[in-house]
Amino acid sequence: MKLNKISKVLLPLVAASVLAPTVAYAANNESKATIDFRLRYESVEQDNALKDADALTLRTRLNFTTANYQNFSAFVEFEDSRAVGVEDYNDTNGNNTEYSVIADPETTELDQAYVKYAANGVIAKVGRQVITFDNHRFVGHVGWRQDKQTFDAASFNYKANDKLDMTYAYVTKRNRIFGEEKDLDAKDHLINIGYKTALGKLSAYSYMLEVDEGADNSLDTYGVRFAGSEKHGKNKWVYAFEYATQESESGSVEYDADYMLAELGYVVNGITIKGGYELLGSDDGEYGFSTPLATLHAFNGWTDQFLTTPKEGLTDMYVSVSGKAYGGKWSVVYHDFNADEDSDTVDDLGDELGISYGRAFNKTFSGGIKFAAYGEGDSGAGKVDTDKLWVWVGAKF
Repeated sequence: MKLNKISKVLLPLVAASVLAPTVAYAANNESKATIDFRLRYESVEQDNALKDADALTLRTRLNFTTANYQNFSAFVEFEDSRAVGVEDYNDTNGNNTEYSVIADPETTELDQAYVKYAANGVIAKVGRQVITFDNHRFVGHVGWRQDKQTFDAASFNYKANDKLDMTYAYVTKRNRIFGEEKDLDAKDHLINIGYKTALGKLSAYSYMLEVDEGADNSLDTYGVRFAGSEKHGKNKWVYAFEYATQESESGSVEYDADYMLAELGYVVNGITIKGGYELLGSDDGEYGFSTPLATLHAFNGWTDQFLTTPKEGLTDMYVSVSGKAYGGKWSVVYHDFNADEDSDTVDDLGDELGISYGRAFNKTFSGGIKFAAYGEGDSGAGKVDTDKLWVWVGAKF
């Protein structure tokens, strides 16, 4: 056991030393190799019986892109996540369950490996790959966690012209953020069509999901999104509007729910002020709208209280202010959460305040700090006061 643990800790360093000559070689030809490190401290304090969690983790990512040959190329990427000295946290895989959750389990895996064809407006990929659409609300890579989400899939994108592009992907496996033991076999069909107008981009999508577990199930979502900006003198308006409907089936149980988003902002002197309303609807208080492939950390608060939508549904009214300072970017975000279908015990779902700052020091090094505080609402919602802090540094070669 000790030898195995030592080997896993040394793997990123050994792999880096092996790949370093490849980086130098790639610089002189059409191939490309990169090494990417992110060292992050995360703490979680919750007002419950769980112990406060602390984690210092190092993510190492190594990748290589081959030269193009007759419109074909290949890409391979390995990813490793290790706890470095501080590992007092529940990693979601049954370790240290007396602590609060920090969803960064130790893992080493093949993160991506695909063959790509690109010519005449067509990009086709077969193999393990990142797939994202629009703002990651429905399909994303969850890059915030140390082990990002990828998919075993065949994907096809056709860009007809500067305005119209269409993507279809068939997914056979969801490689999630919790390590290989929690990946899911799937039969997912993902369709996204985008059209650029003078005022913004219009997207129409259909995401038909099925977990391949031997039992009848489906999660079908159909929607439209419009997002863009409009100049106003030296300043500009920014906006986004979206609507989707969802049908969920599990055995003989069926539910329907709706999704809506309305967001409006104004950019003045480099400061963006934005307000929005997001609804993840409920089916009579029995089912909440679900987005299992999303980059969930980017929505409904950074303390991740609503990774799963409550059966009562969720409304999120939020306001944010962001800008640039000292070579980096800062933001302040406030959320007010409520149930879509309230009950005698669940209506107020709490609120959250988040503050962040991050910057690149040069082309190689970057860093940042982020803090979020969630205040509980009605006791029947099952949430508690939660504070989370992150501090990180990164390097890419």
